Amino acid sequence: GIPGDTVLADGDLVSVDFGAILDGWCGDAARSFVIGTPRAADSALIDASDAALAAGIAAVRPGNTLGDIGHAIASVARGAGYGLLANHGGHGIGRTMHEAPHVPNSGQPGEGLALQPGLVLAIEPMLIADGTTGYVHDPDGWTLRSATGARAAHSE
Repeated sequence: GIPGDTVLADGDLVSVDFGAILDGWCGDAARSFVIGTPRAADSALIDASDAALAAGIAAVRPGNTLGDIGHAIASVARGAGYGLLANHGGHGIGRTMHEAPHVPNSGQPGEGLALQPGLVLAIEPMLIADGTTGYVHDPDGWTLRSATGARAAHSE
């Protein structure tokens, strides 16, 4: 979300998604972490988010498809019992922050756009601890929260 007056407390799980532009090129990254002492369940959720990102990255090679990336991400997330934020995922990135194509966090192997050399993607799994997929926007129009209030983690 957008920084505000909220004071972070011990045990809060925070996901930070940030971007930068350098010499006309965009970069985008996200990390999740716990303030102070982490709960074991939060550490496992963050580890699964990072593992889903790694699986998505491993699926990126010429000849594979966007469905291969989404399938790799979903296999890790759902295999660990977590939900994936509905209708969200990664994107192309280059001269602007969010470019085509949309990179889904679930999919079928072999389906969707075929990956070609030179395509630059931001892959971003967002996992929800209770296995659900729903979310709500805060009034700032940017901050996302799981619809059930369950903890969530985001890696990019």
